[in-house]
Amino acid sequence: MALKGNLRDFSTTQLLNLINLARKTGTLTIQGNEIAHVSFREGKLIYAHMGNENGNLAKILRNAGKLSEEQARIIETKARGTSDKQLGHLLVQAGYVTQSDIIQSVRQYVLDVVYKLFTWVDGLFRFDANKLPPPEQITIPIDLESIIMEGSRRLKEWEILQEEIPDLDTSLRFTDRPDARLRNINLTVEEWRVVSFINPRNSIRQIARANNLSDFEIRRIVYGMLQAGLVEFVRAPKPKPATEEPVKGTRRAKSETKEQSPAEKRSVVTRLIDRIRSL
Repeated sequence: MALKGNLRDFSTTQLLNLINLARKTGTLTIQGNEIAHVSFREGKLIYAHMGNENGNLAKILRNAGKLSEEQARIIETKARGTSDKQLGHLLVQAGYVTQSDIIQSVRQYVLDVVYKLFTWVDGLFRFDANKLPPPEQITIPIDLESIIMEGSRRLKEWEILQEEIPDLDTSLRFTDRPDARLRNINLTVEEWRVVSFINPRNSIRQIARANNLSDFEIRRIVYGMLQAGLVEFVRAPKPKPATEEPVKGTRRAKSETKEQSPAEKRSVVTRLIDRIRSL
């Protein structure tokens, strides 16, 4: 019988602890805003993917910066129907990537999926014992202890980031003299990519999608830039009141000082009386 429940009652941390301590083999499926599939062998994480399709190796390598957009597109087209293990072997032979590139990229992809689950507070889960990915899928054993520790740290950081950057539809702009300030700071490749998209016309969410970054990753990068004084939020202008009382002692505009005619005044009074009677 499969283990079932809801993350409201049994968190991701507790689930991973249980699987680790019991040295379980099988696949954990969690249905939240998306569907996550996480597989284990004897208590070790071996694979994970988000959505209804397995993580495509060409896409994983592209997102990791190991393949260009054009290379990934061509490979996906030509290698359709080829398993990830076969594709990885062909890519290494052709000199596109190394075996180490594939291992590191798949490992990071799997970890990114699992770390995202730590932020889920609601969702139905099901653990199917002995259910594993297909044998042609690339799997990498990873100890759960380190994942649980890092995931718990990220959860705390996630709570802080949500408080500091609650709305991803907000835009950013550079503060004064961004070029001079950026020269004095060491930025990662991901941070430089985000910098290239910063513009009042681009929301934080749009920047994240353009760079294949999760909500957690984009919040962490933007938070660091905010703290360093490189960027600031673009504040929407406050809407002006429909009518404003003139300041005492100033002359009103002609359109504002125009007196209503007696007929207009009677019409307004009549409408008010009719409105009161109808209540």
